[in-house]
Amino acid sequence: MRPIRAHIPAVALALAIAGPATAQQDKAKEERLVLPSGLEAVLQDVVSDRPGQGLTYRFRFVAPEFTGKEEFDSIMADLEYLCMSYARPRLPTLGPKPRQVVISLADRPVDFGVIDPDVAQVFEAYRVEDGTCIWEMF
Repeated sequence: MRPIRAHIPAVALALAIAGPATAQQDKAKEERLVLPSGLEAVLQDVVSDRPGQGLTYRFRFVAPEFTGKEEFDSIMADLEYLCMSYARPRLPTLGPKPRQVVISLADRPVDFGVIDPDVAQVFEAYRVEDGTCIWEMF
């Protein structure tokens, strides 16, 4: 599990492209998801980009009760759940397939690429293969 407080290269930030909001995305943002840990999360946004290693979709979630100090296994179970039950079914079935799906969870909304040491936030990367989210260690 990697905290997002790490340095993000300016080039990667410049390449990040947020898709336009749609009524479906707005509705999804209102949907409360109960995670395996018992936390409730909502979708903040979805960011897609092609930072040199292929198409990546970033599903960014907010869970106000998240502290970042939960047990490692509990956080990993929540992130995998979000990948399998939320992100995977929403990936495009036509056109380019993403090389990677990144799931992030924070205690409050934060702008993409902005580092805020007061925000508890974690993220993990997965590849989707045979209908399953497979954790990728960086």
